[in-house]
Amino acid sequence: MAKRWTVRPEGSNWGEFGQDDQLGRLNLLTPERRRKAAEEVREGFAFCLSLPLNCPATVLNPRRFPPQISYSMREEDPVMNFPMTRAVEGQTDVICDDRVLMSTQFSTQWDALCHIGSLFDGTESGEREATYYNGYRAHAHVCGPFDYLRGRVGKEGPHGAHALGIETMAETGVQGRGVMIDLYAHVGLERVPVGYEQLMRILEQDKVVVEDGDILCFRTGYDRALLARYHDETAPFVADHSTGLDGHDERLLRWVDDSGCAALVSDNESVEVLQGSVNPGGEGTHYPLHHLCLFKLGIPLGELFLLSELADWLRAAGRSRFLFTAPPLRLPGAVGSPVTGVGTV
Repeated sequence: MAKRWTVRPEGSNWGEFGQDDQLGRLNLLTPERRRKAAEEVREGFAFCLSLPLNCPATVLNPRRFPPQISYSMREEDPVMNFPMTRAVEGQTDVICDDRVLMSTQFSTQWDALCHIGSLFDGTESGEREATYYNGYRAHAHVCGPFDYLRGRVGKEGPHGAHALGIETMAETGVQGRGVMIDLYAHVGLERVPVGYEQLMRILEQDKVVVEDGDILCFRTGYDRALLARYHDETAPFVADHSTGLDGHDERLLRWVDDSGCAALVSDNESVEVLQGSVNPGGEGTHYPLHHLCLFKLGIPLGELFLLSELADWLRAAGRSRFLFTAPPLRLPGAVGSPVTGVGTV
């Protein structure tokens, strides 16, 4: 048992991958499973699994903004079409150099395990603390400028995730067998929370088999709606109009755990359909699937992936499996990251 906690949340796997583990279910992406995943490459076709980084072209989250690209400076000179002869007489090189400011979770993204935690008393002290997967805690391991529970200024910087940061995920390569689950083919682009029974019917009808270590990709068609608005600002679009998993369905949550999946990915905004707060074990959460995956089980979540083109190809080929490769940026301390994913068949 890790020294950070003496009691773990009910239904969690804290400590099962080691008392200092920061990878969670990504530990299941073993060399043997990567070799199995590589066997899914038969045609050699590669599909981009990421939206343009400035897509969506509409506000989904007012706290997140698209990339703001500008040029670097060389003293007083903008380094864009910069002739090096200005610096060294006679040189013929012309240089472009830029920089970007963006939210790490604006477009296609991974949630790090510290993206969502919970108020939890893991030391039986009688006081709940802001706690993340495997007992890592706010201020000790995930540091911000303000301690909201105690109403005081937090520790001095550097702020960010000193544990469970996105770089721990990047170091694994995030490569394994992807399994496409095509919700759109059965539900369409409708706001339908898919629960356990409906999901089991979809898996059976499409002959989809899920095994330990698989990366489950849920296609909802939301990616194409986003791209339509991206290319034409007059295209019809409703921000929360897509299917997803029903985090209120306890049987579905148990299935996510029992499936042995290494990660969950969707082309919608949050994998689950948000429907209001629930109270698992007496602890309220607005994000029941995030609560289970990020806080309890260490299952990373990928959101706003580009899945439809690959999903259509797989359906036409009578397949559901492919080689999934999608490491985040190796950005120490970040709680999320954009990603350029690739699905290879």
